Amino acid sequence: MTPAGLSSDRQDTYIAVLAIAGILLHLALRYVFHAPPAAWRAPLYVTLLLGGAPLLLGLARRLLDREFGSDLLAGVSIVASILLGQYLVGSIVVLMLSGGTALEQYATRRASSVLEALARRMPQTAHRKRDSTVADVALSEVAIGDVVSVYPHEICPVDGVVLEGHGTMDEAYLTGEPFEISKTPGSRVLSGAINGEAVLTVQAEKLAVDSRYSKIMQVMRESEQKRPRLRRLGDRLGAWYTPAALAVAGFGWLISGDPLRFLAVLVIATPCPLLIAIPVAVIGAISLSARRGIIIKNSAVLEQITTCRTLIFDKTGTLTYGKPALTEVLCAPGFTETEVLGLAASLERYSKHPLAGAILSAAQQSQVALQEAARVGEKPGAGLAGIVAGREIHITGRAKVANTGLALPPVAPGMECLVFLDGAYAAAFRFHDAPRQESRSFVHHLGPRHQVNKVMLVSGDREAEVRYLAEIVGITEVHFGMSPEEKLAIVNEETSRGRTLFVGDGINDAPALMAATVGLAFGQNSDITSEAADAVILSASLDKVDELIHIGRRMRSVALQSAVGGMAVSIAGMLAAAAGYLPPLEGAILQEIIDVVAVLNAVRVALPFRDLTDFEPL
Repeated sequence: MTPAGLSSDRQDTYIAVLAIAGILLHLALRYVFHAPPAAWRAPLYVTLLLGGAPLLLGLARRLLDREFGSDLLAGVSIVASILLGQYLVGSIVVLMLSGGTALEQYATRRASSVLEALARRMPQTAHRKRDSTVADVALSEVAIGDVVSVYPHEICPVDGVVLEGHGTMDEAYLTGEPFEISKTPGSRVLSGAINGEAVLTVQAEKLAVDSRYSKIMQVMRESEQKRPRLRRLGDRLGAWYTPAALAVAGFGWLISGDPLRFLAVLVIATPCPLLIAIPVAVIGAISLSARRGIIIKNSAVLEQITTCRTLIFDKTGTLTYGKPALTEVLCAPGFTETEVLGLAASLERYSKHPLAGAILSAAQQSQVALQEAARVGEKPGAGLAGIVAGREIHITGRAKVANTGLALPPVAPGMECLVFLDGAYAAAFRFHDAPRQESRSFVHHLGPRHQVNKVMLVSGDREAEVRYLAEIVGITEVHFGMSPEEKLAIVNEETSRGRTLFVGDGINDAPALMAATVGLAFGQNSDITSEAADAVILSASLDKVDELIHIGRRMRSVALQSAVGGMAVSIAGMLAAAAGYLPPLEGAILQEIIDVVAVLNAVRVALPFRDLTDFEPL
């Protein structure tokens, strides 16, 4: 038997190598060294015992589960060849069965790798503070009420509240919010968030096993356990081909009384186009996708993506760029946008605030000249202040001037800061997670080109931000403020009605990515998201989604050509074998010719084709 503990994909590779070695050794002993029959049969015995037996046991388990796929016919062929003393034929079938399965499992991901990535990301220790001393302790030892220090750029180990320190945390991994969130005494923090530049002292409010991060891990475990097995293309074709071939083989034996006719029919009927040509087409599509910046982690995505009629998008980093952009400058009377933007950007060069980069980027795009600043100060909670070109500038939030009676513009979706020049209100800067340039045209492209009849936006972001984006890109069904558990529930419900494609890019998307028929991750922002997804688009571009759909469509078409065409020729051969015109040896030769033609046709999938996409961004 195969080595204990060997995984199924490694077992199939092991058996395929064993079969190749056994067949070659048999041919060498028989035709080169002219060894006696007992010697040249020995390698075939070993192949059938160590390779064929595990495959037959696996097929028997599938029969008990009432799973009748294309490999069942190969299993019957192995048994028949042994009973009739056709050991070389049986060994060749072992090679075809194990080799095809090994190819098919080439890109299959394991759920354990997702959970391992989650566990690796979370710190295993915390800096617990007691009586003015700090000691590293195991995360499991942190109790409710304990005080821990979170150093710059560390991952926060606990859910809690800030006691000391002023800084920011990146919670996008968990909440989907694209902005770094300011943290001051009294602010709540989430385990898994990335700390900014300052040291924060945090009091734990939950045990590690009850933290937000642990809950996500729990949801992902449950999601993987409930994920249904997709019925593959080869299995669906084999469901009718296998009983038909057995019927023809039995009929040939019945009318002739010769069991060799039964074996001859099975040899020519062995569904090599299903067992080999389809996996070869899949590998070709995986190779082509990789050259286009799309990493296929679960080969089933190539068969399923063209049949998805419901597309579910996360907001941040998918339909948007995942970072704040200055989208509106509302100037008070007497001030101009160029004047205010230039002075504010000149001061923001010295700030580490999350919105400083957006202001500087807007100034650069507007080609506004920057000037030197003096007396720059940024007190926690008070905003940024300084002098530029002899003018006093103060940039702060609305809450700091709420009771001054100033005539300010109404509150709107997104984030905001106010600019004061020489003590007078000058402008309001408004920021949004800007939609991708191609988002609207892509959403409108899905229905006419890909028969998508439902598009949804499901986000952990705030209602105002989600509705703002939905209106811009043209999505009518929106869900906002969603936790990972709620996202998972929505995806499960939609998937129960039909096949779904979910596109996301954060840890909070990982359970939903696993639950959808096809989960597609954007970029490499998170190892966890990449592991949970069926495919990863490295360049984070919506036109790559369209390319993947087209690659999957062509792969499916070519695979069907190879499989159905090969089976059609095999059926003709089966009838000839049943009538006694095609002995087992000639049948094996004909089957090999069919295999070669089917595989060569399948290889075409790896070649670039003209209509790789029909999406034209506006």
